[in-house]
Amino acid sequence: MGLTKYKLGDLIIPLKQKCGIPNLTPYEVSGVNRDKEFFEPSNQVGIDTSNYQNVPPHYFACNLMHIGRDVVLPIAYNHTDKVKHVSPAYTVFYIRKDIDILDEYFFIYLKSDERDRYFWFHTDASIRDGMTWDDFCDIDIELPPLSIQQKYVAVYNAMLENQKSYERGLDDLKLVCDAYIENLSNCKQEKIGKYVERNKKKNQDVIFSKCDVKGFNNEGQFIEPMRLFSGDISTFKIISKDNFVYNSRINSTIKKLSIVINEGKDLIVSPAYESFKVVKEKELYPFYLYMLLQRESFARNVLFNSFGSSTIVFGFDDLCEIEIPVPSFSEQESIANMYRLYKERWNINEKLKTQIKDICPILIKGSIEEARREA
Repeated sequence: MGLTKYKLGDLIIPLKQKCGIPNLTPYEVSGVNRDKEFFEPSNQVGIDTSNYQNVPPHYFACNLMHIGRDVVLPIAYNHTDKVKHVSPAYTVFYIRKDIDILDEYFFIYLKSDERDRYFWFHTDASIRDGMTWDDFCDIDIELPPLSIQQKYVAVYNAMLENQKSYERGLDDLKLVCDAYIENLSNCKQEKIGKYVERNKKKNQDVIFSKCDVKGFNNEGQFIEPMRLFSGDISTFKIISKDNFVYNSRINSTIKKLSIVINEGKDLIVSPAYESFKVVKEKELYPFYLYMLLQRESFARNVLFNSFGSSTIVFGFDDLCEIEIPVPSFSEQESIANMYRLYKERWNINEKLKTQIKDICPILIKGSIEEARREA
């Protein structure tokens, strides 16, 4: 029993199989995100996609050139029964069948921050801090016996199936929300500016401290700022309950407006952000407006109406000119509350995914220690 030491190159075989389809759409091309998952649609697709690569079921795809950028090995395992298509920049490979290693165990082995840092340490000195295929293959790995791998993979798969089951229910709820919103097309259309005004409250008296400074992400959540502020915060904007904040500088690769609504206690944000509030709260439900602003269709409208220079800017005046459907207030509340439920469950699903990722190094450590005990 015990552990068996290998080089990664002893376990994997590369595959270079072009799809031969010249006109794949973004919805037919996959990328790999930081969470080591395939995602569709891909943000960018070439004019001719015939040289894009196939990723058959039970194969892996990774981008060795982006390890240094994010200090993450972007790798995903195709656990579906369908062939995926990825950019030629990706490396596709599969696990040899004549060695005692499970595909899922190999994937769990790679899903840890510690392992990502290890790969990052072995990147080259190129501009992107990438890794060559030969260097990737030269990495050492210790494997426990197949019986031990199977035990810990079973634990992982049970947790994964629980999360996927929850996610399927989440997808159904989103479909219901989208269906309700699509039915609003016959409602009267009103400009957003009729119902909102710019938030001008600033932290002039410094009643809020640096601990109250928040940033926000693309998923509509307030987060701790990426860096500590050492300067003056008297110009920072005060964000009260039901106030909106968004970044007027648009990233065209993101498919929705980076915007958040404050449903908690007062806080402050950088003066670089735009902020506004609904002033006719008996006519426009704030969370209903937030729901509309989160949609991809609104993001397309934003890009169409934004000011195009070296940086795409979508100011408050531009926002006010956008028209939205305005049904009765009771309908707004009903649809918004359904969307709020979706957001709450989405957050739970993200926490489940984080828990699964966090337990991967624990599972690997447990399997290695068990193999050592049995040696």
